[in-house]
Amino acid sequence: MAQATLFLFMASVFVSPSLPYFRITIIDQSSRRGVPLVELKTINNISYHTDSNGHIAFYEPGFMNQHVFFFIKSHGYLFPKDSFGFHGTRIHVKPGGHVTLPIQRINIAERLYRITGSGVYRDSVLLGLPTPLHNPTLQALVLGSDSVVNALFQNKIYWFWGDTNRPSYPLGNFHVPGATSLLPQAGGLDPDIGIDLKYFTDNTGFARPTAKMAGKGPTWLSGLFSFRDQQGKEHLLASYMKVRNFLEIYERGLVKFNLQTRQFEKLITYPNLAWPLTDGHPFILEQSAYPYIYFANPYPLVRVRARMADIMNSSHYEAFTCLQAGTLAEHGKLDRQSDGSLNYSWKPNTGIVTDDVQTQFLEKGLLQPNEGLLQLRDAQSGKRIRAHRGSVYWNGFRKRWTMIAGESGGTSPLGEIWYSEADTPLGLGLMEEKY
Repeated sequence: MAQATLFLFMASVFVSPSLPYFRITIIDQSSRRGVPLVELKTINNISYHTDSNGHIAFYEPGFMNQHVFFFIKSHGYLFPKDSFGFHGTRIHVKPGGHVTLPIQRINIAERLYRITGSGVYRDSVLLGLPTPLHNPTLQALVLGSDSVVNALFQNKIYWFWGDTNRPSYPLGNFHVPGATSLLPQAGGLDPDIGIDLKYFTDNTGFARPTAKMAGKGPTWLSGLFSFRDQQGKEHLLASYMKVRNFLEIYERGLVKFNLQTRQFEKLITYPNLAWPLTDGHPFILEQSAYPYIYFANPYPLVRVRARMADIMNSSHYEAFTCLQAGTLAEHGKLDRQSDGSLNYSWKPNTGIVTDDVQTQFLEKGLLQPNEGLLQLRDAQSGKRIRAHRGSVYWNGFRKRWTMIAGESGGTSPLGEIWYSEADTPLGLGLMEEKY
């Protein structure tokens, strides 16, 4: 792995700066690693953002060879205040000069690098510094993409995104661009360094659609997973959604990836839009006599046996739920036992109680506060966290099931990212989950 990493650094792009840039490097105060996406803004509101090495190539006519004050900020990080309370510092900028500024990380997680979009290592390239990617500035003409799903398939990681922008026109790819990356043991980068994506592209070099299903509006994918059938053949499947008007999902179903055409092909259309909810980031769990595929969005409340016959039959999917068997959340019918307690168990062809539905049931008095299944809380304050999107996986380092999820609301406009762990995928005792 070390040799492969060294080769990729040697293969990086080197250029001689055509302008006499001043290099500003922002590093994590603790790890001493460069911090991407730190904003530096001049007094007249010229903004710069550090690249994935933590660099800014600064050159402004009229500003060189004098002192320039920069306001410095980045979510989850804190630059110290000066004597007047400004978070920033004054720097004497001169052609060919360099300054390194440490910034305090107040996030638990450390920001490492950007994966997609333009200019990931823009400033490093301008400064003539090495980068780990074959194309460090603009891969497959992708300026930015919506949510990602990925899965290990054919000894590679397959990546697929939502709506994607390009440089040449405001409308881009609305039918799922895709890419692959090599595993570290197969010549790929160490995840600590980066991810070198190889996109599926069209004849213009732009990331092409991989799931252009018939019908009006964009195509979205979710619930991407790979599994081996009883004959040992590996398959890559996903849920698709067709979207029209204002984010109206009017069709859902299952698609399969064709390795020869590098396209997803429709397998089935679900007869019911509300079931099964095969969204999120799935995982496979070996249990009892056969494995199950669990769909975490973010909680793994839906599962199906990892057999093609079961996967293709929507009535074979099960939900871990307190709803009466065969009903959906909109019916509001709870499965209570003779003593009044709720029966949480795996039930076929039955809806789930999401965090939003659980809140509605609490407000209507259908549930008591201690009866809700989803009880994610801040370990320090005890505040309840309403998880929005995320994933659950077994973590070999922690030797526990871990969930990383975005919050619905929080201290930032899009919500915080929360980490939690437990002995079981649902965070419950084995007997409660009824495996």
